[in-house]
Amino acid sequence: MHLDQPLSDKEFAELDKFLLSDRTADDCMAMDALHGFLTALAIGPEEVPLAEWLPHVWGADESATPSFKNEKEYERVVGLIARFMNEIAITLEVAPKEYEPLFCEHEWEGKSVLDAEAWAWGFNEGVNLRAEAWAPIYDSNVAALMRPIYLLGAEEIEEEELPLVDDPVKAHKLAIEIESAIPEIHRYWLPHRKSSVKTVQRDAPKTGRNDPCTCGSGKKFKKCCGAADGAED
Repeated sequence: MHLDQPLSDKEFAELDKFLLSDRTADDCMAMDALHGFLTALAIGPEEVPLAEWLPHVWGADESATPSFKNEKEYERVVGLIARFMNEIAITLEVAPKEYEPLFCEHEWEGKSVLDAEAWAWGFNEGVNLRAEAWAPIYDSNVAALMRPIYLLGAEEIEEEELPLVDDPVKAHKLAIEIESAIPEIHRYWLPHRKSSVKTVQRDAPKTGRNDPCTCGSGKKFKKCCGAADGAED
């Protein structure tokens, strides 16, 4: 299965069922939190290796890795998560206006309202993996875009901020603000985004095949030490 293929409804349900199963930790991310987490990773200032971020999906404890039946199931689940993330990244790159955060929805006083708390918490978890790299956005001209995510997703907010999130209607409005903010945050980081893979720089130029061998034999490199590496003609 190619990474650029979005999850089908069946695959989405399969992943959702696994994350909520009794084989994962109680604090394993559900699909809404996972979507927020993967969104932060997809749009942030630095690429974070899968090996670093995946354990955070399973839970806060390092021993929270699910009890997979076998290697095949592990590869299946991780593959679905990777494709879920890639779907987010491709949407924001190709058609950012079509991006939709995965918020919960419920009825409150006869109205349908969005609940973005789990999503925002997941997003903040993604930010925290590269907190130093994310810091400049809070002093930028788009800093206000991060505020609704903070208000709904932070572990703790200031006491004077509590009235901003103390009923579902206010939380719904913040969720709407988040949806419109994500493409803008993505656009902000796009020129700055860099890979987590560092380029290895040599301290000295690579020895050419026809250069004198560095061992001091007087022979050409390809006829001496280079021959051991298959460099000889």
